[in-house]
Amino acid sequence: RIGFVGVGNQGSSHVRNFLNIDGVEIKAICDIIPGKVERMQGWVTKAGFPKPAGYSRGEYDFVRMCETEDLDLVFTATPWEWHVPVCVAAMKNGKHAATEVPAAVTIDECWELVETAEKFQKHCVMMENCNYDRRELLFLNLVRKGFFGELIHAECGYLHDLRNYKVGDLYEGQWRIKHSIKRNGNLYPTHGLGPVAQCMNINRGNRFVYLVSMSSKSRGLNLYAKEKLGPNHPFAKQKYALGDVNVSLIKNHDGSTITLYHDTNLPRPYSRINRIQGTKGIGQGYPDRIYIEGRSPADEWEPLDAYYKEFEHPLWKKLSEKASWAGHGGMDYIEDYRLIRSLRTGTPTDMNVYDAAALSCISGVSEKSVAKGSAPVQIPDFTRGMWKTWQPIGIIDG
Repeated sequence: RIGFVGVGNQGSSHVRNFLNIDGVEIKAICDIIPGKVERMQGWVTKAGFPKPAGYSRGEYDFVRMCETEDLDLVFTATPWEWHVPVCVAAMKNGKHAATEVPAAVTIDECWELVETAEKFQKHCVMMENCNYDRRELLFLNLVRKGFFGELIHAECGYLHDLRNYKVGDLYEGQWRIKHSIKRNGNLYPTHGLGPVAQCMNINRGNRFVYLVSMSSKSRGLNLYAKEKLGPNHPFAKQKYALGDVNVSLIKNHDGSTITLYHDTNLPRPYSRINRIQGTKGIGQGYPDRIYIEGRSPADEWEPLDAYYKEFEHPLWKKLSEKASWAGHGGMDYIEDYRLIRSLRTGTPTDMNVYDAAALSCISGVSEKSVAKGSAPVQIPDFTRGMWKTWQPIGIIDG
């Protein structure tokens, strides 16, 4: 029994996914725009299910939903700054919480999620869809099978031309550009970092220790706004705190390192880089390629085709056809399927509240480092030492 908070572009995509997963009842829909609530109610009834209750009495009506409805799970796909308030309201009222990325904006908010989940003994899951993309799952499988050897370094990030999303009116209230005006650091770390963290056993025998971060100057949004909206438009004259490219370096407990990029204000093709490098080889995305010492031709990259045939992740094998119609190449459906399966079977979720905090806090930590002239900043251990005994995530097959 699920209640949704925020059913715009991404939230409505999750509604569609859940309507196609067995054992799910969508019982309530909350959004500040009544028309969006009505649209989702129509989707649910058209799929043959009872009409869910609607909540749209202002920004905090999700609290009333959490207090009123008999739900197992509250799912939020609101603007970032509302993720923690929704998740906390859900858990305080006896519901599990799931949130779009990032789970939190500040380090204090990350602690609030952890402490609330612990106090009320509820799941709080960050829905990092890129953990379920085909290449990332393949690399995880190859890591677990030892093909890369001991992992030494990873390179990842979110490199996506978002100028039209920020300057345009695609987001309700143009909420995304507000972060670019006020903040300077890696504002959106989890798409690249989530899959890498799983490969490197973060929170499961390893952890992030400290970070240094540096941002470039800011030019892209002003130039784009000037070109598209005119030189006198407020966005063309606005001063943006966010550097066009942010680069962060993370040192892990086991001595491995990560280079993490945030690059959303300049013209470029999409990339998450997804480089995994160890003592026996290296794999990388965008474009996909791999080199395994003793298997690949000497000093030559190989395409991933043969590796997909031989080492396709069991989860992708099982669900890719069923997920092919869903968003982002199917990974959105797979992440939703895995969440529901875990909750229905009482098994641990693939990511927990400690993962949500460890990945999301990188934003706040990077902002601190940038503000201090790229000084090293310690990354909190939200597990309070429990990472030392937790086991790495295995190869999940369904």
